[in-house]
Amino acid sequence: MKRLDGKVALISGTARGQGRAAALRFAAEGALVVGGDVLHEEAVETQRLIAREGGTALTSGPLDVTDEEAVRAWVEEAVDAFGGIDIVYANAGAVRFGAIGSRPYEDLTFTMRAELDSVRLTVRAAWPHVVHSRGCVLTVGSTAGLTGSLTNHRTAPSASKGAVIALTRQLAAEAAPHGVRVNCVSPGVIDIEGSRDNLLVDDHPLNDISGHIPLERLGRPDDVVEAAVFLASDEAACITGANLVVDGGWSTVLPGTPNRKAIRT
Repeated sequence: MKRLDGKVALISGTARGQGRAAALRFAAEGALVVGGDVLHEEAVETQRLIAREGGTALTSGPLDVTDEEAVRAWVEEAVDAFGGIDIVYANAGAVRFGAIGSRPYEDLTFTMRAELDSVRLTVRAAWPHVVHSRGCVLTVGSTAGLTGSLTNHRTAPSASKGAVIALTRQLAAEAAPHGVRVNCVSPGVIDIEGSRDNLLVDDHPLNDISGHIPLERLGRPDDVVEAAVFLASDEAACITGANLVVDGGWSTVLPGTPNRKAIRT
């Protein structure tokens, strides 16, 4: 028996990166995946990839997770198609980097809405169904929500991800009487398209970050998704309110001068 057999998993941001990896992995574990992304055609391609591997997936039209009505309709489509929701994986988000004195207030409000409000709207819309199924909720934090940074100007991302981690703990408290678990996965730097176009470019202070990571490599989307599968499965039946950090040990040590270069894999 697969770890998520027959579970209905609502996953946002399935067009690429960690969201696509999550959709593929959850389907491989037997989940019925309901995906969605503002990048609709790429999300549909994720659905095709799942079908090609024998899995089951449904992808709604372009999904803006900051639009309350769109999120509500997405949840209703999932319930209409599969009869309920067992897992909510609030993965989608978007950030704007910059120091507090160099970026407009709009960057903060954009990031907070895309990273924090999107989680709240998704969980709120799905809440009655997850309570009914005694299911679980997964959120996505970041090491940016745990520590400050001397090299990466990330005022808005740090504020939003710190808020997601705090919200996860509060939701865990509110959900526990219903038998619902709520947990967070917090990645470090993940080797995906967005990172390669921003944090890992040659002139960015973090471009050599792999040399500072104790496990000597950047994270991969599958590293994050494996942690999420565990938290969504019955193996984590007594875990709620947790923040599982997936960063190769980066946030556990003080930065130093790397004496070796890690290979990005």
